[in-house]
Amino acid sequence: MAGEASHAGPEGAHHGKKAVIEARSLTKHYGDKLAVDQLSFTVRPGVVTGFLGPNGSGKSTTMRMIMGLDLPSGGSATVNGKRYRDLAWPLHEVGALLEAKAIHPGRSARGHLQMLADTHGISRGRIDEVLDLVGLGDAAGRRAGKFSLGMGQRLGIAAALLGDPGVLLFDEPVNGLDPDGIRWVRNLLRSLAGEGRTVLVSSHLMSEMALTADDVVVIGRGRLIAETSIGELTSQSSQRYVTVRVAGDPDLLVATLRGAGASVVAEGDGALTVQGAEAAGIGELAGSLGVVLHELSPHAASLEEAFMELTDDSIDYRGGPAAPLVKGGSR
Repeated sequence: MAGEASHAGPEGAHHGKKAVIEARSLTKHYGDKLAVDQLSFTVRPGVVTGFLGPNGSGKSTTMRMIMGLDLPSGGSATVNGKRYRDLAWPLHEVGALLEAKAIHPGRSARGHLQMLADTHGISRGRIDEVLDLVGLGDAAGRRAGKFSLGMGQRLGIAAALLGDPGVLLFDEPVNGLDPDGIRWVRNLLRSLAGEGRTVLVSSHLMSEMALTADDVVVIGRGRLIAETSIGELTSQSSQRYVTVRVAGDPDLLVATLRGAGASVVAEGDGALTVQGAEAAGIGELAGSLGVVLHELSPHAASLEEAFMELTDDSIDYRGGPAAPLVKGGSR
């Protein structure tokens, strides 16, 4: 298991519980296009922070600015209070997987890591350690150009971990991985955060983010929409509801709830789905009416539902309704 492997190389651990990522009024223009707009957030240590937003929202651009690959047009992005280019030994402070195939295709997996290790005096033992950690020990001598997307992701993760950094950024790390690989990445990220590291990860897989992340930073069209915990995000969504079952005729309770502004839908199995009222309030109302309840179950919105609600106005590209297909390819 990923969590059972040590991440500290012979050089010693370089991570600390105060390691953070900070964006302050971060702005990026590409010509007339405003990709990131006055974006401010903090990624704290000890938790996995999901970086969420629709396609084109500025997530990858923001991560590139944190890593010094793109210069901000305004504002700042820092790791441990410094810009990436001002870090004396950057691999020991921050590691990133931003593009899985950003590897010379002629180099072997070990050769790629050796090239990186030589810039920071990292030992061969550490190279073998991270190769084994990501499951590429037996493929260490193979050329990276022959790797599948999933193997490229694993090599990119190994490179991010090479210097035993306290801050880690992963852009879509589960792309190309099978279900077992996705679970492995999830466990690894949570293990790294559990060691006190600062972990920022972007993904379009909301169901996976719900299992992996503790906090979320949600952006749309380059602007901050939300910076909170997943629990707070889903609890505040209008998509949450309460399931109610009554002992007898529900009409009195339904009419009273609707009169108070709640939405009530009678389901086929006899349950009532109530939105716009809290479970405690429904219970108190039922008691005042003399209505006996057999069920009163609040349901939080899923992360996907909360995300879609938050970002609905920030989606640039939408698919149209699916058209029926006609055999033969004609209509």
